Amino acid sequence: MDTGRATDDRDGHVGRDRLALALVVYAVLLAQTLVYPGVDILAASFGGTGVAAPTLFLAVEFAAFAVFAGPWGSLSDRLGERRRLVALAAAGGAVGYLALAVAAGESLPFAGALVLRALQGGATVGALSLAISALADRTGGNGRNMGIAGIAIGLGTATGAPLGGQLFEVGTAVPLYAAAGLLGVAAVGALTIPDRPPGAGDRESGRRHGGLAALFTGVRERRDLAVPYAFAFVDRLTAGFFALVGTLYFRQAFGLGPGQTGLLLAAFFAPFALLQYPFGLLSDRVGRVLPVAAGSAVYGLVVVAVGFAPTVPLVALAMVAVGVLGALMAPATLALVVDLAADTDRGAAVAGFNAAGSLGFLAGSLVGGAVAAEYGFTAAFVVAGGSEFLLALAALPALLRLGRRARRTAVFGGD
Repeated sequence: MDTGRATDDRDGHVGRDRLALALVVYAVLLAQTLVYPGVDILAASFGGTGVAAPTLFLAVEFAAFAVFAGPWGSLSDRLGERRRLVALAAAGGAVGYLALAVAAGESLPFAGALVLRALQGGATVGALSLAISALADRTGGNGRNMGIAGIAIGLGTATGAPLGGQLFEVGTAVPLYAAAGLLGVAAVGALTIPDRPPGAGDRESGRRHGGLAALFTGVRERRDLAVPYAFAFVDRLTAGFFALVGTLYFRQAFGLGPGQTGLLLAAFFAPFALLQYPFGLLSDRVGRVLPVAAGSAVYGLVVVAVGFAPTVPLVALAMVAVGVLGALMAPATLALVVDLAADTDRGAAVAGFNAAGSLGFLAGSLVGGAVAAEYGFTAAFVVAGGSEFLLALAALPALLRLGRRARRTAVFGGD
């Protein structure tokens, strides 16, 4: 038997699986971020008014993300499969976006639009979370696999912001129709990807908890997960902050339209996307502690700097720096979750990570919007960036303890 040939074939299959799963993640994030540059316009088309309307439109989706990530992950662990569940979730998300597109500008009350948005979010998070779990199932190093997931996430957001801005110039509902089409394609593509979850068929071993219980149970059963979950929360808090408050700030402070706002958001998302894979590989070599701790601390300070930048070019430079630092810490944080999780609970552990992140995004939208409305944009930037910086300082002892306990793992340093 030609073992070298068999290894090459297996490696080739793993590479194709990674690419296909990355495309699913990319499609989900691209669909999600198409609405960001004109979220205030979209909310107004449903009859929403004031800052509260776009805040709620974003917040409802991420509340659904937090609630439904766990059930998808737990179901996947118990069934021992990802593929058909990813396809089902993506198809559900496509139907949700299509329903919103049809309802835009019609007589549907704003509350009805929020219900549709919640249903769409509850379906979409299944496609995102389980595609990432399927990537974590592949061999080749957790940092590498989560770096690939990070590239897909980053590229989706990097292209979604500017593309969404241009689509809003064509029509208010156009980004929603585009999002529905993307998720439909993702649903079909997911069916071509073979399942390789560890412990497949061991249906009693996975956690039976769903929703936010996946997050809290994961922390109770493996307390170390509280550390990456906390970073997921605050990292996504800043993302939620930029999606709402940052968008409104750029529009109001500098008089930018949706297209220009999308380009400015892309100044963050482009380096965030392109650098995730090399930084994921770096975390496999140097461990997770340095990228997570140092990246988060400096990241928080640069977020604050965005709010003080006086001109659009300086804002763009600061946004590029935020993107680079975000790329440094994001794959290492997610890889840390995979390092710590038991194989048969991996889907639930990743779901808990996504639930924590979704709660953070929700907090970023709500708290950022409230602080901006009450105290102004500058104070909101200080709160968002300061939260990241303070968490990095507070969590450093816990990160170092993880590193000291990890002997031959990638949590603190390589072999």
